[in-house]
Amino acid sequence: MEPPILEACKKGKKPTNFYGFHTFAEPGCPISLHGPFRDNIRQFLQECAELEEYNVEGMPVWCTFLVLEKRGIVLPLYTVEENVKISAKPFCDPCRCAGWSHHLVSKRKYHVIIPMDDEWNKPLNEGVLDLQHHLLHGLIHCNGFGHLLIINGIEGGSNYLCGREIMDLWDRLCSLLHTRQITVEDLSKKHKMDLRLLNGVAYGHSWFGRWGYQFFQGSFGVKEHNYSRAIEILSSLELDQVINDCCQGNGCRDIGQIIRHYREMSETNLTTIRDLFRFMLTLKSRDPPGRNSTTIATFTYSSKILPKIALWDRPVGKERSMKCRKFANVAANMDSRWPVRRLQNVAEVIVEALKEKRAANKAGSCGMTRQEARDAARLHIGDTGLIDHVLKAMNNVIVGNYIVRRAVNRSTRVLEYSIQDLKGGTRVDPIMIPKPMMFGKSVYFDVTYLYKNVLQCCYSESNFVKLAVQTIMDSKHFVKDWPFRDEADDLLRFICQVMPSSIDLKTELTRDFPPAEYIVVPLHATVGDLKLAVQSAMRDTYCVMEQLLVTDIVELEGVDDEEVLFGLVESGAQLRVRGSGLDWGTNLRYEGGADTWTVRCKCGALDDDGERMVSCDICEIWQHTRCSGIEDPEVVPRLFVCDTCCTSLAPPRMQSSYNFEHFPASALPRLSELDMGILY
Repeated sequence: MEPPILEACKKGKKPTNFYGFHTFAEPGCPISLHGPFRDNIRQFLQECAELEEYNVEGMPVWCTFLVLEKRGIVLPLYTVEENVKISAKPFCDPCRCAGWSHHLVSKRKYHVIIPMDDEWNKPLNEGVLDLQHHLLHGLIHCNGFGHLLIINGIEGGSNYLCGREIMDLWDRLCSLLHTRQITVEDLSKKHKMDLRLLNGVAYGHSWFGRWGYQFFQGSFGVKEHNYSRAIEILSSLELDQVINDCCQGNGCRDIGQIIRHYREMSETNLTTIRDLFRFMLTLKSRDPPGRNSTTIATFTYSSKILPKIALWDRPVGKERSMKCRKFANVAANMDSRWPVRRLQNVAEVIVEALKEKRAANKAGSCGMTRQEARDAARLHIGDTGLIDHVLKAMNNVIVGNYIVRRAVNRSTRVLEYSIQDLKGGTRVDPIMIPKPMMFGKSVYFDVTYLYKNVLQCCYSESNFVKLAVQTIMDSKHFVKDWPFRDEADDLLRFICQVMPSSIDLKTELTRDFPPAEYIVVPLHATVGDLKLAVQSAMRDTYCVMEQLLVTDIVELEGVDDEEVLFGLVESGAQLRVRGSGLDWGTNLRYEGGADTWTVRCKCGALDDDGERMVSCDICEIWQHTRCSGIEDPEVVPRLFVCDTCCTSLAPPRMQSSYNFEHFPASALPRLSELDMGILY
């Protein structure tokens, strides 16, 4: 594949500057910035980017050209400025889910985007802010708070950039621009493993932790000390005990063989599962052992874990020669929270879609990509998780009178599903035993095997370990903080907080105080200059403060406006500012939106955490569906009454029966009420 070359270069519109991808935004390269983010981003765009001749939905676009030095490839780093007053989405969902609903709506958002490889030669199109396949998409409000929304490396479809390289660039850029806090919702996976769980056990932090991102907010009432305790519990599992527990629990001797194999390879003693995972992950980039190595061994799978791994290591090209299984038998042996009847129903819907595709395209391709099959099934089934679960198992399976196969289309090189009529001579086996596998050759296969069969299966009956795993999985929001820096130069820097009036406190300010702002003034500035600087910065940053008139600085009351600040107040001090003209009547007040709501869930959550919620039709208080006994695949009932309102309406004896018999086990008091005690 030829390296992409920007159309601008082909047409003779040569960019003014090119910057090395791996050195861009290092200290002093290409510029040094000393102000707050709202000023730095403007200087950055002026000096390091070029304004494009088009806009996207009325938003101006700048482009910075970066060069992958070793490959000689030029790629675009776009910056899109979104004005919230004309935006279709003025509020910020990531702020709401990260606990920043109380932040005031900033007037501008800056979207930093690196498109997918095959889009480097194309201009940005409408809807670019909603796409999920960018290599990088970061959003930073003009007050310096922001969110890392998307990062995709090699596994995400890039041919040139890995996730680590993209994260390095993003981190350098945030440091250069003096961002204040950046959040990320960690849903990263590798080889179908959740990295926040794998890295948490191996290193004590998420994958983003290597760049300084720390626990910020958990879902379902999980607090930082619960998260830390869960990490400690899992990482300290002793390998000898794991071997004993797993062998007794499901007869999986292969786990013991894998552990002993890597113990023999290690020069240091591997005692805990953290030691093992960390050692294995250090081996992942090394060459596999040679063909003559005597350390490679084979193993077979126990029957209890067979359905989970039966499809793992099959070469796609050989699948057509494999035996077929009835999907009903496959579904019965799948580790699934859905009943077999629902799994079979989804399989039948997919087969009907494949039949329609075959009938409509008799002369062309009769296959459907995973996304096409998924979209077709969604027309009849609303639960995408259920659809994905079934699609994973649909390979060489029999549904009705058809065989469903999965193979790579040679012309498009895309994995497709297709159907064939079931012939009388087709050999059908209820379960196909996979060939013996080799461990030691693929470290990632071995890690994945241990991840699934130790962390997710072996201790499935242990509330202690199961709760720790669930706690880490419910800890998705992480944050990196760039602390305030008062540099040794000829500038004065202050942290200024606008104080609302007593009337505003009672009637308008219904949420926590928003964060203070960084203000920079020259060394010779006066008190009056500082007031004007604060006023200008607040007007430039927040919609609610467009008409702000600063009248007083609490710490400098009684001091004339002509007094020079130097020697009067120390640089880096926190100052409280009073004024008038705050427009609390505008809808653009809080990033969480104009609506007010109350969250009070039995798990302990008091704010929106991004998980699915339901509102009580009596008290109108929101709580998690999961904590209320409504499973994810289930539709929220039209009429929902919370436990508290049920208690007030129903006699105590009836309520007791309702709590423990009507609801499934998942609806009983959640982590913070019963089980969280072991994580303190």
